[in-house]
Amino acid sequence: MATTADDVWRLLGELATAQQETERRFQETERRFQETERRFQETDRRFQETERRFQETDRQIQQVSQQIGKLGNRLGEFVEWQVRPAVLRLFQERGIAVHELFPGVSIQRDNEGFEIDLLVINSTEAVLVEVKSKLAPTDVDEHLERLAKFKRLMPRYGDVQAMGAVAGMVVPPDVARYAYRRGLFVLAPSGETVTILNDEEFQPRRW
Repeated sequence: MATTADDVWRLLGELATAQQETERRFQETERRFQETERRFQETDRRFQETERRFQETDRQIQQVSQQIGKLGNRLGEFVEWQVRPAVLRLFQERGIAVHELFPGVSIQRDNEGFEIDLLVINSTEAVLVEVKSKLAPTDVDEHLERLAKFKRLMPRYGDVQAMGAVAGMVVPPDVARYAYRRGLFVLAPSGETVTILNDEEFQPRRW
């Protein structure tokens, strides 16, 4: 059959339509490529932000570790330069004639154990002193448990009257009152030394 003018125009129309479809698909592909590129850039930005946060967290952890280390040093200095030199005198002034001081006493017996920061003692009385950077109610409770175990785990002191004391570089008033009510002496900084916060009417609990 001979190709007519109508056939030519139809073919040209189909070709134009095909070209338009190809152009549309090309533009859609380009749009998707640009969207993918945008997402890659956003993902990269988020990775960089996450990395920055990790680095910041690591820096903060290092700072906290340094502060904890410094706090540990300060606690050691507090015990060494303030509590230890004063503790015998403070209890002697309260009529408790202790004359020996043992720092860092560790007890382990029958799968049980505990540590005493400072043990001040004479032949009939003993005071177990727990020292903290900042005293908390849980420290008071734990020290009471320690006192309850003392004679059982250290039977050579079975005949002494044991008492308890808690000390802190920082002693919140509510914690001091709590320890007082539970029968413990409370020691806190006072100038370059420490003092007993309990009033003269205080009667210590004895174990």
